[in-house]
Amino acid sequence: MNSENHLSRRQFALTGALAAGAALLPARLAHAAAPFEQASLPYAFDALEPHIDAMTMEIHYGKHHAGYVKNLNAALEGKPDLSDQSLDGLVSSLAKVEDKTLQTTLRNNGGGHWNHAFFWETLAPADKSGKPSGDLAKAIDASFGSMDAFKTAFGEAGAKRFGSGWAWLIKQDGKLLVTSTPNQDNPLMSGIVADAELGTPLLGLDVWEHAYYLHYQNRRPDYIGAWWNVVNWDRVSARFADAK
Repeated sequence: MNSENHLSRRQFALTGALAAGAALLPARLAHAAAPFEQASLPYAFDALEPHIDAMTMEIHYGKHHAGYVKNLNAALEGKPDLSDQSLDGLVSSLAKVEDKTLQTTLRNNGGGHWNHAFFWETLAPADKSGKPSGDLAKAIDASFGSMDAFKTAFGEAGAKRFGSGWAWLIKQDGKLLVTSTPNQDNPLMSGIVADAELGTPLLGLDVWEHAYYLHYQNRRPDYIGAWWNVVNWDRVSARFADAK
């Protein structure tokens, strides 16, 4: 069989998850086409303190994320075959972009926009963070043995990611897995990231230095440890339910 036309079993199983990406982001982001817009944060810059400081949030959201959106829209100008796609559709079909320079630009900036929009939705003030419950809690226990074991595996994925990137909790072939991707790649990028990293994202952690360096300097594990206090578990649970 021609390898270019052959889908691995895992890739085939993922097709539905990639097509259903609209459930992973707010509708205003998932369904919108270019020019893409940066949604307002659902909390104030200082709402995550002391775990994530206000200055980091302001720069991260106002400079870094905003830059990805601006660069993405610029790259899509005059390209209706691409700009008419939703953000989910664009990110999950990057492998089909034949111009490799353009593909790289979209991979970095489209991925950067998707990842950050997803990331902000994953956070909540500490008093509203909650904890895993119901089906999600059961799935975490079944997949990792315990919540503590999951946090250890996830934390190691983030701490050991060389350079810049993301740690992820994904649903793949009906199971929960921890993985990580470099730069602004994510688990929806079929044909871009390795099969082992493909799946439906449920939780994502930005481990680029701009996400923590002002407050934690080179202490990435400390940042990861503090981040657990502001995870929006209600949102993660909703993503898990939508991923079934």
